[in-house]
Amino acid sequence: MEEGIRESLLEKKKKEEVYYENCPGCKVDKEKHLRSDISILNLLYIWLAVLCGTLPVCSLFPFVYFMVKDFEIAEREEDISSYAGYVGSAFMLGRALTSILWGMVSDRYGRKPVIVFGVITVVIFNTLFGLSTNLWMAIAMRFLLGSLNGLLGPIKAYATEICREEHQAIGLSTVVAAWGVGLVVGPALGGYLAQPVEKYPNIFPKNSFWDKFPYFLPCFIISVFAFVVAIACIWLPETLHNHKDNIKSVDEDDESLEAGGSSNEAENDDIPPKKKRSIFQNWPLISSVIVYCVFSLHDIAYQEVFSLWAVSPRRLGGLNFTTDNVGTVLAISGIAIIIYQLSLYPIIQKACGPVTLARLTGVLSIPLVQSYPFMTMFSGFTLYVVISIASILKNVATETIATGLFILQNRAVEQHERGAANGIAMTAMSAFKTIGPAAGGALLTWSQKRLDASFLPGTHMVFFILNVVEGVGVLLTLKPFLSVKK
Repeated sequence: MEEGIRESLLEKKKKEEVYYENCPGCKVDKEKHLRSDISILNLLYIWLAVLCGTLPVCSLFPFVYFMVKDFEIAEREEDISSYAGYVGSAFMLGRALTSILWGMVSDRYGRKPVIVFGVITVVIFNTLFGLSTNLWMAIAMRFLLGSLNGLLGPIKAYATEICREEHQAIGLSTVVAAWGVGLVVGPALGGYLAQPVEKYPNIFPKNSFWDKFPYFLPCFIISVFAFVVAIACIWLPETLHNHKDNIKSVDEDDESLEAGGSSNEAENDDIPPKKKRSIFQNWPLISSVIVYCVFSLHDIAYQEVFSLWAVSPRRLGGLNFTTDNVGTVLAISGIAIIIYQLSLYPIIQKACGPVTLARLTGVLSIPLVQSYPFMTMFSGFTLYVVISIASILKNVATETIATGLFILQNRAVEQHERGAANGIAMTAMSAFKTIGPAAGGALLTWSQKRLDASFLPGTHMVFFILNVVEGVGVLLTLKPFLSVKK
């Protein structure tokens, strides 16, 4: 009889929930409890914040080759890619050093303050990067932008917490969709708006401010967008709870007394409390972070190599593209990613599961990437069609893998650990991405110096090495290495 009473009370406790009046996290949870659909406004906040934090990451890729060339620091044309890699790596180095800190801050003080501060840093340091007059200033501004912009880790935790459990895939898919769009729209903006005096002489006269700072315009446009987003984030709802117990049952103490809870507590007095497990002992989290790092190393190196390879002269195995050409290809990829992430991905992920889908897309992207050097055989409209299709498929594969791993990471921890967990993921990923641009630039430089080699001549070698990294990532998605929390 007593056992039946306890079971009925437990069922009642699951249904009856009380929310603290002055707790922002409780307000969000109450809204989720009352409505079964997903808030489009919340998804828009997530989209804007992530896009703002992502646009500066790789907006420089189409023009960094020409920026470094203008700095006149490279002795030979083949060395430009190496110096360009240092500029790209500076951002990731800064983020690697501070991402755990920003995750801990978001767990303690809230997701919103970290997100807003990160957006403001984009306004300041991305603008200053556009005004760089030498290599060291460019590297310093990128480093400060990376180290002070800590929003991308907490925003993943935020996307999980702002949505009901059944909508979390859509929330995280929004993060990755905005991330993926930023990774292609950013370079598109850099490609179209860099060197405006040469491209749009009727609007930007020679010997003007825009001629002195030819790479300022794309940075300025992104900073203006970030300023608008910073204002919009004033209305961003906070999801972090500011009390010890997130949700408690109504009259819990009275009910426990009625069910004989006091005697039960007395019986448990001799049982030692369970020791809290370190987050670093959470293998489902750590294994997914490691896999994420390997794929991230491949992705950032690919982005660096693709842009530098595309603008390289044909005699070095490149496509001899202009920044406009690169921008067009990446803009097309961005549109495709938006359509895919917000329509097809949730359906495919539900059918296949995040791990299987990530593994499959990783395998299929290997032959795709290895085909890139053969595209130099095409020219004109045919080349644009082929390279655009390849870029769409590659970027869709990248975002599919990243979304699946984001889902695994956020499911592996409780809410009070999500900021730190995503901070760990961002730190580890940024450390790997610090290596990516510098290594990608150096490998491209090396491959362009061995055009007559008998084994994988020229750029065949750099794309082969990228595929080796991708292959390692695919192998790590297999059991028993990758563990999934049930």
